[in-house]
Amino acid sequence: MRPAFEAEGLVKRYGGTTALDGVDLQARPGTVLGVLGPNGAGKTTAIRILATLLRPDAGRAVVDGVDVLRDPVAARRIVGLTGQYATVDEDLTGTENLVLFGRLLDLTGPDARDRAARLLDRFGLADAAGRRASTYSGGMRRRLDLAASLVGAPRVLFLDEPTTGLDPGKREELWRTIRSLADDGTTVLLTTQYLEEADALADEITVIDQGRVIAHDSPAGLKQHVGGQTVVVRPRDPARTADAADVVRRVTGHPVDRSRGGVVTAPVDDGRAFAGIVRELERAGMDVTELALRLPSLDEAFFTLTGHDAGRTTTTQEDS
Repeated sequence: MRPAFEAEGLVKRYGGTTALDGVDLQARPGTVLGVLGPNGAGKTTAIRILATLLRPDAGRAVVDGVDVLRDPVAARRIVGLTGQYATVDEDLTGTENLVLFGRLLDLTGPDARDRAARLLDRFGLADAAGRRASTYSGGMRRRLDLAASLVGAPRVLFLDEPTTGLDPGKREELWRTIRSLADDGTTVLLTTQYLEEADALADEITVIDQGRVIAHDSPAGLKQHVGGQTVVVRPRDPARTADAADVVRRVTGHPVDRSRGGVVTAPVDDGRAFAGIVRELERAGMDVTELALRLPSLDEAFFTLTGHDAGRTTTTQEDS
């Protein structure tokens, strides 16, 4: 099965600054590829090249078998794009915005209106279809913007930090929509600085730093780059925290951490150690309110890979 989109060796320079330095990206059809990186890493530049808005200095990019440099017109009929900021016309109603996009994509008037009605219903905007976009909340505008990118029924959708500025509830609404798009067969490239967003949505993640790909794996695979699993034990009786620490230390053979009040943590080499801890706690008659085996978080994996958090800003001529 050929990739839904792929980029090979993308290079883009702005004067003396190299925004992309040989970036490779690839996604299977019907999946979500998360692209992570600090501000200035090259994420937006890569999307703009794939979406035919920018020509690279070197490399190639293909969407659904179409070379975006050789045939950008054909490529634009395959892809949809939602940028970091809503691009809808605030003086037009929700329906008028989507019909306008449909007409620009050569849909007939009736087809454009039918497509607009179906998208407004899908995105929960049918009741606001006749209102000007200027009256929409931030979350409604982002949903309208995403709906606009789907008017042409794209097979590949590029989302550049689509939930920036939304409150957690609205972000989760948009997450459900993005996941449903992938479930319906749309391939999504998602850039984000919300690591929990990538963890929730992405089938695979590519990490870019300073214009280069430094890691590519599933979310679970990236977490494993940090190291092994960690056991967490919280005795019901805080006075028995030291006893719990003794059990964990003896079974795992590793030093324990008690820096969080009443909680004992330690690295474990395999699942058998966890089972041993459970048995020893039962033997000691120790009740617990928390007992878990955890992978490192994606935040920890990102920090390990890049040496800084996802929000760090570097100086380039792109905005992410």
